[in-house]
Amino acid sequence: MPFLRHILSDNLSPKIWLSKCVEGKILFLFERKTVLSDGKESLATRGGLFGAGGRFSGGTDPIMEKFNESLSFDKRMYDQDIRGSVAYAKAICAAGILSEKERDDIIAGLQQVREEWRSGTFEIKPGDEDIHTANERRLTELIGPAGGKLHTGRSRNDQVATDARLWTVEAERDLLKDLSLLLDTISSFSENHLDVLMAGYTHLQPAQPIRFSHWLMSHAAALVRDAGRLQEIIPRTNLCPLGSGALAGNAFGVDREFLAKELGFNGVTSNSLDAVCDRDFIVDFLFWSTLLLTHLSQFAEDVIINNLLKCITIDDAYATGSSLMPQKKNPDALELLRGKAGIALGRAVGFTATLKGLPRAYNKDLQEDKVQLFDAVDTVKDCLAIATGIVATMVPNPNMLVKALSPEMLATDLADYLVRKGVPFRETHHISGACVRLSEERGISIDKLTLEDLQKIDGRFGDDIMSVWDYEVSVERKNVTGGTAKASVMKQIKDTRAFAATL
Repeated sequence: MPFLRHILSDNLSPKIWLSKCVEGKILFLFERKTVLSDGKESLATRGGLFGAGGRFSGGTDPIMEKFNESLSFDKRMYDQDIRGSVAYAKAICAAGILSEKERDDIIAGLQQVREEWRSGTFEIKPGDEDIHTANERRLTELIGPAGGKLHTGRSRNDQVATDARLWTVEAERDLLKDLSLLLDTISSFSENHLDVLMAGYTHLQPAQPIRFSHWLMSHAAALVRDAGRLQEIIPRTNLCPLGSGALAGNAFGVDREFLAKELGFNGVTSNSLDAVCDRDFIVDFLFWSTLLLTHLSQFAEDVIINNLLKCITIDDAYATGSSLMPQKKNPDALELLRGKAGIALGRAVGFTATLKGLPRAYNKDLQEDKVQLFDAVDTVKDCLAIATGIVATMVPNPNMLVKALSPEMLATDLADYLVRKGVPFRETHHISGACVRLSEERGISIDKLTLEDLQKIDGRFGDDIMSVWDYEVSVERKNVTGGTAKASVMKQIKDTRAFAATL
């Protein structure tokens, strides 16, 4: 029998090392460095709950085992998986699949498995492909053959969908609490600095004077919308897919409404085929996190600019130094906060693209969902904590904030002055612009123009025009709902604080 040895590379894995001609066919054997307990290397054998002796007779390639496993990350759902199994044990007992003793043994065993995970003593073994197989394998070790009955009528397809929904809802509710803390922190900070004025900008050009608190509460307004959107996502997520089986439903008459109630879901999914492959709730969260982090990115940019201008001082706890320049105090926390939005967007678009061409129903592509979900939740949680800390510890510099104000920012107030005398705004806009031009031509600020100068442009200017050049008067005139007047900002603070208390 002829043999042909191919050595592709000393460090290439897998390495095709032997081809053999058998009945006119070329069979390829792959070298795999699977070390057995006796120290010898062998081809991998297929193990685990779905291993040799069933559908498969050959071994699983070790690269495939590594490529296929998800326990390294989905073990975060151990508690949700156990809760789902406890509920399912009760349901199939009621359906006549388990005796009451078997049910009780399974529940007791699952409680022990949970405690092992909590205490860090759970031993992961070869063949533990994911959190479901690991938990069931350990359960069977603890209670014997009865553990093998737990999966009756259940698929990992509806099992993982259940775990993921439970985990996501809990994470979303937890993030609402984090948002509540940030909103409350912003509200308190704004109230404590209500008298501080600053320059407002459009196009990064000085625009109009505003209250410092009004600027900060503008970021709170965006976060309130974010919290509201997250609240809207939760009901769509909080539906129970358990009992959907692999795709066609459950053949043993389990009570899905019981399962939903037992697990704290608001209801059940309406179609078993859709239930096992639906990851809309994860896409919802990924895009929600993108928008939230975009808002935090905008906040970070504002603070970075104001910190540069010495209008705000950030606490040392959220800055770092330079490896070369001793004088540097870099706003690294804010820069990282600013940068997370781009990563979040890539995560959301990337996972949506993964879903784009999938046929019904479950496909292993969906295993990528939890990596994106867990990363997104962790990132959002960290960013909310960082933002809360920055707000709580930053210090505004009223002198520098006021110094950034300029009389030209009151040009609109100058136009409004004539509006109050009955002049149409389009005309007053032109008149005010002429005043700005005159001051620029003379190289002086607009408030240095004399009454005579102003009356040469328009005779309707009177002695009371000089009251226009008061920043406090300017902001207090904006006393509408949502405006920058003190009473208006206080209402925003009060409303935001009340909303935060409901989260």
